[in-house]
Amino acid sequence: MRLSAEATITLKEEDETGDLINTEEGPDSHSDSGESPSEEPDAETSKQARRHHCSQCGKSFTQLRGLKMHRRIHTGDTPYHCIHCGKSFRWLGSLKDHKRIHTGEKPHHCSECGKRFTRLLHLTSHQRTHTGEKPFPCSQCGKGFTQLGSLKEHERIHTGESPFPCSQCGKSFTRLRSLKGHERTHTGERPFQCSQCGKGFNRIGSLKEHERTHTGEKPFQCSQCGNRFTRLGNLKGHERIHTKPQEEEKKYHCSHCGKTFFRSEDLKTHERIERLCTDLSF
Repeated sequence: MRLSAEATITLKEEDETGDLINTEEGPDSHSDSGESPSEEPDAETSKQARRHHCSQCGKSFTQLRGLKMHRRIHTGDTPYHCIHCGKSFRWLGSLKDHKRIHTGEKPHHCSECGKRFTRLLHLTSHQRTHTGEKPFPCSQCGKGFTQLGSLKEHERIHTGESPFPCSQCGKSFTRLRSLKGHERTHTGERPFQCSQCGKGFNRIGSLKEHERTHTGEKPFQCSQCGNRFTRLGNLKGHERIHTKPQEEEKKYHCSHCGKTFFRSEDLKTHERIERLCTDLSF
């Protein structure tokens, strides 16, 4: 029976590897429940549990293939390639998720609002916006997060860690996606295009904000007065009106006319209008 079970594991290994990794718990976290023989583990199996150790970091695994998958983190090996764009991935499951970008497939849908997702992990995280669940608390300040990745990014605020440096100018970032967005300022790349007007953006967040100019959506609402905004930054700037005296907050001054503003962005907009009026001799 043991030989048959091991053969089954070998046959299923490639297809299930990616799905295990995408749980955010690593290749070994579901090895017993997801791929082990159906019978209860015997005493011999218990003794042999977690006998495979990584020589790089010391992490241990119950199965050899779990260790082999883990080693790719250290070696950088990405054996799974997309036939559409050539991008390569460490896990088969990651490749399968990526392919849906090309096919448009979104097989996971939210039962609450109907929104669809390419990955089960994204659906699970989204569902917490309905339940209010924040299972990942910060040990430093207690703030809760819906995703483990968001918690890890937040913790760098406390540690001051900026592990992602730009190879062009040396500027460091706390988040990989922030680095990638920054790098496009050097390359001039604008891969995110508006489907309505064709305008390009170097960050997906910038595109989403821009799209609201077409849809009229204002998802950020002030809890004090109900005023709504298209951008979170605009809401935060507005909230200062309620929380602090205006004379303390209007710290951005126009050198031309002396007018003051809550935010540097508002001052820059005002200065552009001032220059335009001067050029047109208004």
